[in-house]
Amino acid sequence: MWYLYITKNRNGAFYTGITSNLEQRIKDHQRGKGGYYTAHNRPIELLYIEECSDRKKAQERERQIKGWSRAKKQALIDGNFDKLNYLSTS
Repeated sequence: MWYLYITKNRNGAFYTGITSNLEQRIKDHQRGKGGYYTAHNRPIELLYIEECSDRKKAQERERQIKGWSRAKKQALIDGNFDKLNYLSTS
């Protein structure tokens, strides 16, 4: 099982990533390990988790979500699918 996740970081930005071990990945981010961006903007809150059946699907979903606006990501995090659909068509 792979996971797509979104965190809120110290700088207020959302970070989208994937992992096969969510608990360990979040711990690594909080210790400043696992990548330049999160080493300098450590996560303060895990906002969203989505299960993916394999790495390829997780990567595809990550690429998709990374291209979204902050408002669209927030709608996903909030589970506001009406707003998500609206933002997808506007």
